[in-house]
Amino acid sequence: MRLTLYPLSAEEPPVRPAEARRDWMDDTPESFAYRCLPLAIANQHGWEVTTPVGFEADWNGGTAPTDVAIRFDQPPSERLSGGPLANFGSGVLTFELHFLLRTPPGWNVFVTGPMNGIKHGIAPLSGIIETDWSPYSFTMNWRFTQPGSVRFDAGEAIAHFFPLRRDMFERFDPVIAPIQSEPKAFEDFETWRKSRGDFAQRLAALEENAVEEKWQKTYYRGLRPDGSKGARDHKIKLRVKPFRKPIK
Repeated sequence: MRLTLYPLSAEEPPVRPAEARRDWMDDTPESFAYRCLPLAIANQHGWEVTTPVGFEADWNGGTAPTDVAIRFDQPPSERLSGGPLANFGSGVLTFELHFLLRTPPGWNVFVTGPMNGIKHGIAPLSGIIETDWSPYSFTMNWRFTQPGSVRFDAGEAIAHFFPLRRDMFERFDPVIAPIQSEPKAFEDFETWRKSRGDFAQRLAALEENAVEEKWQKTYYRGLRPDGSKGARDHKIKLRVKPFRKPIK
């Protein structure tokens, strides 16, 4: 399937495959946050848009657009397109994304902030766009969570997007059932629960093997509690392709 990006400005769109690393995850002891595979995979789950210019933004708590002040690292006449605006009010910071996306029929694009990105004082807002037909550009918005100042550096990710089927949720039939109704799942869960409790006790007692192992890696390795393979297409890393110019 093809995901097409149509630039709406002369500059190269600042879009790249989503990066796996996060500063706060790097800063955890021994970078242990990356042991959580669901976090690490989510970080890479799509593409991200960066800001071409560094800036600081201040919000005084008011509702008018003028209550947000933006200070760019470069004079406005010299900066590239893609810097933020404060045109909505209520502490909202808006980035115009200077491109259109086109997906196959029946596919939307989910747009949000950098996955598992943490920024003090401001939070990303998420949106869904019907990109199989819409001729309209869209924006990425952040909202201050409190009056104060925030900074974005040049090259920092300000948006993250990926396609998803428009009818995806309607296709699912959510049900609640006792786990005992699926004996294999119940057996695997009980095996894992007991194993996890045993490992935690051995780790607390500073047992040599547990201390050396540090953490149980069954899910990370895509293994069931008994060591058998869980899924043939288990992923520990995504290889998201960069946008390229079409071959003539």
